[in-house]
Amino acid sequence: MIKRLFDFLSSAVGLVIFSPLILVVAIKIYRKLGYPVFFRQVRPGLNGKPFEMIKFRTMLDALDKNGNPLPDEERITRFGNILRTTSLDELPQLWNVLKGDMSLVGPRPLFMKYLPLYSAEQYRRHEVRPGVTGWAQVNGRNALSWGKKFEMDVWYVDNHSLGLDLKILWLTIKKVVARDGISSEGHVTAEHFRGNE
Repeated sequence: MIKRLFDFLSSAVGLVIFSPLILVVAIKIYRKLGYPVFFRQVRPGLNGKPFEMIKFRTMLDALDKNGNPLPDEERITRFGNILRTTSLDELPQLWNVLKGDMSLVGPRPLFMKYLPLYSAEQYRRHEVRPGVTGWAQVNGRNALSWGKKFEMDVWYVDNHSLGLDLKILWLTIKKVVARDGISSEGHVTAEHFRGNE
């Protein structure tokens, strides 16, 4: 209850404080990338229950001749890359936190298609609400291997506390300023999880 109250109050205050910045970013995205401004996608939340996550859009809707989206590295723009490296694209997730779909701190919400690929231990990452930031994000983010990320996610599930959340939020600010661990080697974000060998 304390964690949820902290999330609710912090996200409400954050939305008020950052509303001018959110408005400016939204206008710039509309001018540079067009409509829609927001990227919405269904992700697994607490206990794997689906919810609609919202972020700022950072990519063009460019398709190949067969109507399939081009690879991420061909669709992301210079402006979109700036949004990602500064984590400004994550600001709308404060709304998800306010609603209770997410927490400020927790394992990052991944794709629904990954759910059947997890081991029983890895699936435990869904025992808490997914977070805007998390233990894996402040310890390597997308530069980590999938196995290491999931190990850190489960460690957080077993050890989370308000004190640890405050520590992670502080380390997140430092990581964002340093723009550290944004992408994995050879990818603009992270390589897709293909299951355990």
